[in-house]
Amino acid sequence: MSLSLSFIRRCQLSLDNQLTRIVNNPSVQKIQHLPPFQRYSSWLGLFLALQCVVFGLLYVFFGSIVVIGFLASILAGLATGIGALPALWLKEISTNVFNSLLGAAAGVMLAATAFSLLVPGLHYGDLLWAGKGAYIVSVGMMIGAFFLHYADKQLPHVHFDALSEENINSLKKVWLFIIAITIHNFPEGMSVGVSFGAGDINNGLVLASAIGLQNIPEGLAVALPLVGLGYNKWKAVGIAMLTGLVEPVGGLLGVTMVNVFEPILPIAMGFAAGAMLFVISEEIIPQTHSQGRSRYATFSLMTGFVVMMLLDNLLN
Repeated sequence: MSLSLSFIRRCQLSLDNQLTRIVNNPSVQKIQHLPPFQRYSSWLGLFLALQCVVFGLLYVFFGSIVVIGFLASILAGLATGIGALPALWLKEISTNVFNSLLGAAAGVMLAATAFSLLVPGLHYGDLLWAGKGAYIVSVGMMIGAFFLHYADKQLPHVHFDALSEENINSLKKVWLFIIAITIHNFPEGMSVGVSFGAGDINNGLVLASAIGLQNIPEGLAVALPLVGLGYNKWKAVGIAMLTGLVEPVGGLLGVTMVNVFEPILPIAMGFAAGAMLFVISEEIIPQTHSQGRSRYATFSLMTGFVVMMLLDNLLN
């Protein structure tokens, strides 16, 4: 077993142990045994209280612009979970539908790569280093591709024993797709934070709205293939939402430390674009055509690209 694979499994075991300890905590058990209305009200109250503490501290130490920027990045990230909700009502997914969903995901990723990562990355790069933005973004793209190449080699086959070899391969490809989506959400959130941190609230709100709208089809593209491979529907929606909640992390860093993180935006966006293109070319498109040409997947890819392109153009 490689060192990185052993480390990943130890991390997973540690996370499982921590979750077990939280679930078995007497206070958590007390809330869980309440009637449904009181139980949900208690969790909601605790969540809102936590948000008041977090936003209150941000306001005290950084001011109102940071609070607005962080909230905007949270809402943009949560749109991923909203987009995944239709997966709760869908039944079994046929091979053609599964390939079409992956094709649509590839189209969404291609458009996001072009219009949400490369174009603004080149813009930021040229502002910081006149005439050299393309070179900076290109370096980031290659680093991102090599990172996903390494992740592909190290991705463990944990808990896949009950699946067929075909489904194991499909699940591995879907998880690479999820990794790429998560990676690309971080610099998007950072760009929102940098916009607010620079004092341009209007531009920050427009950018957060654009990213939130593009996250809706991304959430669906993450959740549906997981459901098609037998994942619990709520778990699939939860995974989709988690990919989007990377954005508030990037947003908070960008808005609080704009002078530190603005210079790395071009290479971060190039990194995310390279990771996305790697997954599209190496995994998703070959998977959708693994049983011969799939016209469904081809038109789904084009549809996903067009939808994302129109959304981007509408909001710009």
